[in-house]
Amino acid sequence: MKRLRGLWLACHRWVALGLGWVLVVSGLSGALLAVGHPLDRWLHPGYFQAAAQAGAGQASLESLLQRLAHEFGPAAAFTFRPPRRQGQTLHVLVRGAWEGTLYLHPATGAELGRRAKQSDPLAQLHALHSALWMGSAGKAVLALAALAYLLLALSGIVLWWPRKWPPSLRMELRKGTLRALFDLHRSGGVALAAALALSVGSGAYLAWRPIGAWITWLAAAPRTMPPALPAGSGPTVSLDRLAVAARATFPQGRIGYFLYTPHADRPMAVRMRLPGDPHPNGRSTVWLDPRSGAVLAAHRWDELDPGARINAFVYPLHTGELAGAPGQAGVALLGLALSGLGGSGIWLWWRRRKGIFR
Repeated sequence: MKRLRGLWLACHRWVALGLGWVLVVSGLSGALLAVGHPLDRWLHPGYFQAAAQAGAGQASLESLLQRLAHEFGPAAAFTFRPPRRQGQTLHVLVRGAWEGTLYLHPATGAELGRRAKQSDPLAQLHALHSALWMGSAGKAVLALAALAYLLLALSGIVLWWPRKWPPSLRMELRKGTLRALFDLHRSGGVALAAALALSVGSGAYLAWRPIGAWITWLAAAPRTMPPALPAGSGPTVSLDRLAVAARATFPQGRIGYFLYTPHADRPMAVRMRLPGDPHPNGRSTVWLDPRSGAVLAAHRWDELDPGARINAFVYPLHTGELAGAPGQAGVALLGLALSGLGGSGIWLWWRRRKGIFR
């Protein structure tokens, strides 16, 4: 039994030392993102709030496109995010020679501000949280770290498992700071194991797309794929006409994102949120022929393949938006707890290695 416990301890220790830093970074950056977005809206209301104008409608998407293409070049791609509620601004994500976000008045199209991606702290923080600033390789590392956390949680529970029940989760404060930190690391890890596993697992699911593809494959279901654009050529119709076609396809929905691509050989995609969809941006998609405005395919969020359909729940669960402000606060606290467990474990190992804590 003692030998087996030693194996569990070695597993827990070396897995933590190998990938614990990823969990610390992921947890801390996730906590900062959870509080950063509301704080950003409070500190910079000019980017997010638009003064109402009597009798004014919505700015023409086509006129905005022409203006933006003139400034950023014909090869730039734009993602339009219409206001979700009255008084909000229209956001445009620009991908081209310049990358960043524009904040426009939804009625006039007037620019209220802009942020370059490389100088936007939240954008850089999101890139760190979702890919460790390493692109697709970072996403794979995060998925591996999620698996490592499951091993850490399992081995931690085995090491904690008491001989007598009910177990005690108290901290021994009279034996010094290091002993209290040890008790907090051990008991906190056990108490929060399930919640942290859900948070870490959902993050890995969002970061690394192959996980969703594996789920669909295991369910023996066909993958939901974008349609191919029919052969042909010709001028493109206006974005306003495409938006009308998307709304007519799902009359009860609202546009979450309009994804404009300058590539003439690809269909145009409009993300929509339908009633009952838990995803704040909507997971239903209308695919349109940019030359005729014809609907090529319409995929409802609840009819997607299993791997993609799960995303509608996983994203708001991971960000806390599924439960509103309390959920986002809970996500922030879990992120701090994850980074605290990782950091405290490394610190305790270091102190034990120096012979300071036994």
